[in-house]
Parts: sequence; structure tokens; C-alpha cells
Amino acid sequence: MQFRYILSLFIFLIVPNYLISQDIKIVDNESSQKYGNSITKNELRNLLYIFSSDEFGGRGTPSKGQDLATDFLKKKYIDLGIQPAKDESYEHKVFLQFDEKPLSYLIINKKKFTYYKDYIAYNNGPDIEFRNSKIVYVGYGIQDKNYDSYNGLDVKGKVVIAIGNEPVDKNGNYVITGGKKRSEWSGRNEITRKKEAASKNGAKALILINDYLFKRYSYEYRMSDNNRGEKRMSLSSEKTNEKTQVLLFSEKNKDFLLQKNMKFMDFSFKKNYTSFTANNIAALIRGSEFPNEYIVITAHLDHVGIQNGKIYNGADDDGSGSVGILEIAEAFSEAQKEGYGPKRSILFLHVTAEENGLLGSQYYTDYDPIFPLSQTMVCLNMDMIGRTESKRKETEPEDYIYIIGSEMLSDDLHNINKKANDEHVKINLDYRYNDPTSLVFESGRYIENQYYYRSDHYNFAKYDIPSIFFFSGVHEDYHMPTDTADKILYDIYEKRIKLIFHTAWDLANADKRIELNK
Repeated sequence: MQFRYILSLFIFLIVPNYLISQDIKIVDNESSQKYGNSITKNELRNLLYIFSSDEFGGRGTPSKGQDLATDFLKKKYIDLGIQPAKDESYEHKVFLQFDEKPLSYLIINKKKFTYYKDYIAYNNGPDIEFRNSKIVYVGYGIQDKNYDSYNGLDVKGKVVIAIGNEPVDKNGNYVITGGKKRSEWSGRNEITRKKEAASKNGAKALILINDYLFKRYSYEYRMSDNNRGEKRMSLSSEKTNEKTQVLLFSEKNKDFLLQKNMKFMDFSFKKNYTSFTANNIAALIRGSEFPNEYIVITAHLDHVGIQNGKIYNGADDDGSGSVGILEIAEAFSEAQKEGYGPKRSILFLHVTAEENGLLGSQYYTDYDPIFPLSQTMVCLNMDMIGRTESKRKETEPEDYIYIIGSEMLSDDLHNINKKANDEHVKINLDYRYNDPTSLVFESGRYIENQYYYRSDHYNFAKYDIPSIFFFSGVHEDYHMPTDTADKILYDIYEKRIKLIFHTAWDLANADKRIELNK
């Protein structure tokens, strides 16, 4: 009797759980293919025609149409039997505000500057007032292992002045990257990075002299304040508790600001805003073996709403990603019900206010992550994946998807994505936009694409979470009322969603967590 008890206990301890359990089965390529095949163009079409319908009114933030869209997503997850990710609710509340012209004055060395004409406070920064604050020039305002503008400087409690862009050597190579590619210290992410450096060193305000950025934001802010453009939006200052004020200046004031006898500054700023909330939608399938490691699959649920009486339906941008997540979630749900649940947890995250500056995903990562970012293994983001890029050459294959960022932080992520495609989907993986400086034609002109910084995955990548941005390119209906469901290429759209599913499946069921090696 005692011997039989010991033998039974020994068998229990050495036999893997999945061989004893009747609920969890061995995951393999065959099961991956089976559930991937549940993703069909007909289901994608049916979902997308609803999600991008006139009834949803372009899903602007905030709007009744967006509320209908979030209700639609919640109902789908309930129908699929997938649980809410947060506090028994699918809603992840994002605190936002509409900003209007602040009350502000600025005097430097007894010279008074005029709001809009001479300077603009970026993103309606924090309320602040000080007198006779010392000013320190910090060159480019960069703090990087290859270039440190703050080395040897004490800027704590002071105002720093930085010039725009980043340094190059005598051969025209960027000092930080060592090559012809710019770093994130200039271009689309310049303000954020230089503000972070100023704040890290204890500065209470940053003056950034950048003619392009000043002209861009002073125009946009002025149009918003005069009710001649879209209302300016930001994360709620009551929740984010921003500490560092950023003032953008035009270069016409550069000589004055950089003179050697630059001494003191008087500044006052008081915000003028209206608070409101919008919702991300978050659903979760809990992992069986590594429940505290998370695969996040993202897309933005918003679009630009109704403008001049016309509905901007946003079928491709980003209805294609939103309903793509639903199909992927359904495939994982069916697998779990039949005993093939993922080893890792999968968070299906639909984010709001992407069109207003990636605000929904930024609020999630910067201020209120449902699950710790340290336990978030990877982000797979899809945005505009249902069409063909308008400037793509006729000789190039239509059977493609742009893969952006897969090699930025982890070779494992890149290899798993490529393997998933080779084994299951076999479409052309196009990496041309991995270089953010390569040109793309938008709004009648060629500009640097900067795609790696332009969708919701970036708010995860900036925390060293390996991420892929799945994208099919910009077309003639981008941000137009003609972005409708009838123009989606459903055959290739189905393949792209299947690729993302198989990539997520392989990540979720890998024996070990992917490595961060870059």
C-alpha cells in the first residue's frame, strides 16, 4: 500500500502536466494551421462593413460613433467568451483634454515675446511661473552614449536652450548613428527625446529652436484656437502630471537667444482646457504555462470622424486592423475551447485617439498599463493592412505586407515572423520602411516615412518591448471620406491577418521568451 502511494506520487511529479491533463493538448504546426484557417475573407468583410459603416460616423474621438464602435467590440468579445482584461470591464479609460490658447507671458533679458508670433508651448505643457530663472545653453540638447550635450553642465532648476536637429561629422555622417541615417533625436520624435533629457537633468523648462517645428505647431495650434481646424487634443494634465515645459521658438530669434550675455527669464503659463474621457478596449486570453508573460496585439479603433458634413469611414485606417484583431481573437478562442490554449497570455488591445497623436496607446504604456511592461514580451500592431500602396510599382508583387521594426530590438522576433510566413502564408515580406528616413509620397509631396514612430507599437517599443508594425502602405483614400469597405482587397487582407495570427501563435507557444538583443 505504501509502495503504491510512493510510485503514484513519483509518476505525478515526473510526467509533464500536459500529458496528464485532458484540457491542454500539445500545440504543433498542424493545430496552428487549423485555427489559422478559421480566419476568412467573408468574416473579415462582414465585420468591416459594420465597423466602418456610416452609423459609426467615422469613429472620431470623442463621438457617439466611437461609442458605438467600442460597444460593438465589447459585444464581440462577450460572444467569443473572451474575458475582459481589466477589473471585469473591457473598457480601459483614457483621460484626455481639448486644449485652447493658454494664458502666457514670456520675457528674456527684458525682451518680451509674443505667443504664436515668437513661441508656442508644445502640447499645452504644465502650469508654471518663475522669475529671474537662469538660462543654460545645451547645444543640441542630446544625451546619448555617443553624444552628451549635458556633460559637465549643472542645469537643475534652470531653463535650457537647445538647437534643433542633431550633429553630423565632417563626412556628413550622423554622429549618433555613425551613418547616413538620422537617430530619433531629430525628426518626428525630437521634442519627446530632448524633453526627456532636459527633465532627467533637472531642468524646469526647455527652449527648442527649430523653425520647422515652430511653424508646424504654431500654425496647427492657432487654427485650433480660432476654430478653423481640428480641436487640439492631449492626455489629461491632471493624470499625467507633466513637469517640464517645452517652448518652441522660430529661428528668427536664434541670434538673440544664443548671445553670450543671455541671463534670465520670466515666464508664466496657465493651461486652458476641457477634460473628457474615451476608452481603449482590452480583452485577455490567459496563458496556460507562462500566464505572466504577455503578447499584446494592437490596432486603433478611432478615425477622424465627420468633417464638413462628410463621414470619414476609415475602413482601411484602421478598421482593417480593428476587425483583424477580432478574427485573430476568435481563432485563439476556438483553439482554447478545444484544448489548444496558448502558453502565454494574449492581450487584445484596441486603442483610441491614435489619430490625435497615439494618445490611447501612450496612456496605456506611460501611465496605466493593465499588465506590467516588464512582463510584456512583444507587441504586434496592425494599421492599414487592407489595401495596396498607391505608389507601389506595377512590377512589384501585390501579395505583400510591409514589416516594420521586426529587427529593431530582437532577432528572435524577426526570425519567428519570417518562419511563420514561410510555413503558413508565403506572402512577400517587404522591409523597405525599416529605414524611417526613406521617402514616401503623402499629401502631394515626398517626405521621410518615419513609420516606425507613427503607429501605436512605438509606445511599446520605446520601453524596449520588441514590436512589429504590419502595414500595407498609404493610398489615395488615406484620411479621405472615400476610405470605404468596398475598396478593401479581401483576398490579400485575409492572408495578412493569417500571418499576424501565426506569428502571435508561435510567440505565444515558444519554449522560451524571445531575447532583447539590440
